[in-house]
Amino acid sequence: MRIRTIVLGLGFAAGAAGAAFALRHHPLDVPVARQEQDIPVRVFGLGTIEAQVSSRIGFEVAGTLVEVLADHGDRVPAGTALARLNPAFQQARLAKAEAGMQSAEAQQGRVAAALERATAQLQQKRTLAQRRRELAGRGTTSVEQAELAETEAAVAAADLGVARADLAVARAALADARANLLAEQTTLAKHSLTAPFDALVIARHREPGAALAPGEAVFTLVAPGSLWALAYVDEGRAGAIREGQPAEVRLRSLPGEVFAARVVRIGLESDRVTEERRIHVRCERCPAQPIIGEQVQVEVETGRLPAGRLVPEAAVEGFDGASGRVWLVEDGRLRQQEVRFIARTLDARLALDPALPEGLAVVTRVPSGAREGRTARAAP
Repeated sequence: MRIRTIVLGLGFAAGAAGAAFALRHHPLDVPVARQEQDIPVRVFGLGTIEAQVSSRIGFEVAGTLVEVLADHGDRVPAGTALARLNPAFQQARLAKAEAGMQSAEAQQGRVAAALERATAQLQQKRTLAQRRRELAGRGTTSVEQAELAETEAAVAAADLGVARADLAVARAALADARANLLAEQTTLAKHSLTAPFDALVIARHREPGAALAPGEAVFTLVAPGSLWALAYVDEGRAGAIREGQPAEVRLRSLPGEVFAARVVRIGLESDRVTEERRIHVRCERCPAQPIIGEQVQVEVETGRLPAGRLVPEAAVEGFDGASGRVWLVEDGRLRQQEVRFIARTLDARLALDPALPEGLAVVTRVPSGAREGRTARAAP
């Protein structure tokens, strides 16, 4: 009985060893890369909806907000009044400036009249002095009378000079009054806030009754035609992106819709921490109501391969972005070889260099137990 048990045990062990040997050394069925047609090469990036033209606008002067004429969601043409400050104090300053302007104009008129009077007096004094010199020369009048007339003519000439200087001062005062009036008018105009461009109101930050400081934001505006998607793309994938390439955008709020877009700007500075490049794409068919800051998924098509063989990146060892080691089935056995790749698809597959021989059977899924020299065959 013991001998029988031993024989049975030895037989079972031998069978198990034979089965293990057969399992370990039988040819492995491995899938290999097949030729595929029209392969799109895309790059993926996450980002947000942004506006190229965006402004937080407010008043240039301080005051109390009395009217708010727009709300978020409104589309406003350039020049549309959006809000107003209480203008009472500035209107009083403007009235004072207008009064100063009128006073300067009146003063200039008075000085101009004085100038005309001084001019006439000078002409009369000169005529009188010339007549008395002639009479003194004929002995009809005394020399003293002639000299007195000449002195009066000289005084009249000096008075004319003073009148001319007074007119110049009056003109300067009038120019100052005009400038002051213009400044007060400009300040009054700044009590009304207008749209600087055709805009969409994104946010309304203040309500009537609020006391505002200069520059404090009342609205956030964006130009509707300047909306685009800002996507962050891994530097290692961004090298083939070019302006003008087609792209697809998916909004987080509309996951089932795809919006056609095109690359319009490629950032010239990468993020030094995340090692990502900024890519801007603008939609060719945009959503009805885009939301600034909404998360989007962007796929940029950097090219298409007419044909090629694709290997999953997981089946490549030591991939450095351009080359790596793959498993081959050659003469019924496995071996490894360094190969080059020309592109990477969005589903993490690598396109083999077309210079590789067509008959080279490249394994796409490496089975456990793979080693150099192991028998294998390409799975159908």
